Amino acid sequence: MHKIGIIGATGYTGSELVRLLHSHPDIKIELITSETYAGQKFSDIHTQFKGLVDFELHSAEKIEKTDLDLVFLALPHGVSMDYVKKLRKSNLKIVDLSGDFRLDNPGSYEQWYQKDHHFPDGFEEAVFGLPELNRDKIRNARLIANPGCFPTGAILAITPLLKEGIIDPKHIFVDSKTGVTGAGIKAKSVTHFPNVNDNFKAYGIKKHRHTIEIQQSVNRYSGAKASIQFTPHLLPVDRGILTSVYAIPTQKITESELKSLYEKYYKDEPFVRLRDESPELKNVRGTNLVDLFPTYDERTGHIMVFAAIDNLVKGAAGQAIQNMNLMLGLEEQSSLELIPLQP
Repeated sequence: MHKIGIIGATGYTGSELVRLLHSHPDIKIELITSETYAGQKFSDIHTQFKGLVDFELHSAEKIEKTDLDLVFLALPHGVSMDYVKKLRKSNLKIVDLSGDFRLDNPGSYEQWYQKDHHFPDGFEEAVFGLPELNRDKIRNARLIANPGCFPTGAILAITPLLKEGIIDPKHIFVDSKTGVTGAGIKAKSVTHFPNVNDNFKAYGIKKHRHTIEIQQSVNRYSGAKASIQFTPHLLPVDRGILTSVYAIPTQKITESELKSLYEKYYKDEPFVRLRDESPELKNVRGTNLVDLFPTYDERTGHIMVFAAIDNLVKGAAGQAIQNMNLMLGLEEQSSLELIPLQP
């Protein structure tokens, strides 16, 4: 049994990690931490776990006194980097769910996150944790930068088109709709029920930090120099992301050829499903699946790709566990073969 720690387990991502790891056949959760709730039970904070996961929460100081094989950092942006720096000389494997090491360099981070980066050396070691495009490097990594929720679906939708040189890299539009859990567990005015219910809004226009993550990632895996126009929108639902990508082809392509391209890239991927119609949030709810639907509009000459994920699973905790499985040499799908919740 591999011993696992979860640092910062009282948010939505932390609770999803516990939910999915609880039934993992090769994993033992050895440590769960919370600075705010240390001394209380995990199930006192997340009451759905009552009688199932009643572990005591500890301060993160205990991490250095606990025998662990891997630790998940479910911490805010700007906080994870301090733990990565502190643990840099250990043999402990790390999956960081923050954005602290997702970008190409500390300068990009400071520009888009508006925070100083205290451990730039971490960028040299960190591996971007998108298994469908980076599996071999993930297997040998010590530090994984788990992708953001919006970028996960967008990168998988765009990369095949860019890599094959099928679309104009300077005119790619990414339009995403997300549930409110993407904003985290802490109460905010933007996610207050009267502001969200019966409402729909765009936010982060021109400056959302996931813009640069999508752009740098698709360029890295395709060799292109793309420019991404990304706009997220807030839906009055709890979880899920539906992303619509619009691009201009640089060559003639048919609907059949487009579908064959995606089949070539993702036919062996356990968590990618190619659909014959636009996916829905409830098609993937509670799972580690990515549903993709590429199509070509002959009238306008545009390629459209639609992607649906659960932002808390494939967009966060599930992908983190997928990375963990690869890092520890375990079955990649272990604890992640989940059937969507419907209704």
